[in-house]
Amino acid sequence: MGGNLVPDGFASVRDGLVAAIDMLAGSGFSHISRSSWYETAPVPISEQPWYVNAVIAAQTSLAPEDALAALHKIEAQFGRTRSVRNAARVLDIDLLDLDGLVRGSAELTLPHPRMHDRAFVLLPLRDVAPAWRHPVSGMDISAMMAAMPTGQDIRRAD
Repeated sequence: MGGNLVPDGFASVRDGLVAAIDMLAGSGFSHISRSSWYETAPVPISEQPWYVNAVIAAQTSLAPEDALAALHKIEAQFGRTRSVRNAARVLDIDLLDLDGLVRGSAELTLPHPRMHDRAFVLLPLRDVAPAWRHPVSGMDISAMMAAMPTGQDIRRAD
């Protein structure tokens, strides 16, 4: 999850993200844990403000499409509109993995198709699930980090 614009009614991007995490429990998710916070430059590089990112680990009994719909509903409650790809946003919640399920459809691809290339996913993922392996490639987080594209600016922020 992440964002780089302050949602209406909040003092900071991080405050909005914390509120979104709190909403997960009422949206079909339980046993919620959060990685450290990270500040990251936009990908691709642009003049946008830096993002605040974290990875959330949670359990759910929701079907994959229902889990994604629940996440999109939370985004919408924070004023997220999907217009231009990679545009600045108040909240972005991606479904990265769901119990190792491999799925490709127009609505949902699991695992997330670009997660292995993104420092802002892999570093916080290592915080909450250090033994996680990509269900398609079988690579662990360290191997994906070694293979990921260079030049991604990221710093721990807590």
